[in-house]
Amino acid sequence: MTDLIKLVEEENAAVRSNHPDFKSGDTINVHYKIKEGDKERIQQFQGTVIQRKNVNTNGETFTVRKVSNGIGIERIFPILSPNIDKIDVLRKGKVRRARLYYLRGRQGKAARIKEKK
Repeated sequence: MTDLIKLVEEENAAVRSNHPDFKSGDTINVHYKIKEGDKERIQQFQGTVIQRKNVNTNGETFTVRKVSNGIGIERIFPILSPNIDKIDVLRKGKVRRARLYYLRGRQGKAARIKEKK
């Protein structure tokens, strides 16, 4: 039974390796395929990664937060989703923790994250 699980995880590791390395605090641009009726288009969601759960497993997800028209929007993406076309890392953030939930209560300059040199 565990051999089957390892086999499937190794198979999906190749899909995971297609994406660049990113962590909490990084600003990324996720190109996500959206189906509307019989049409398909790619929508970009650009924001700050506030968490990564279950890293290096098949159930890995990451949460991206952005502020649009003064309203904070968070979206959870499964890393193995076939709908993710590509992920671009725009900025590497310098943070000291893995979960950045404190950004939810901040806006403007207080919500800034320093950039790694």
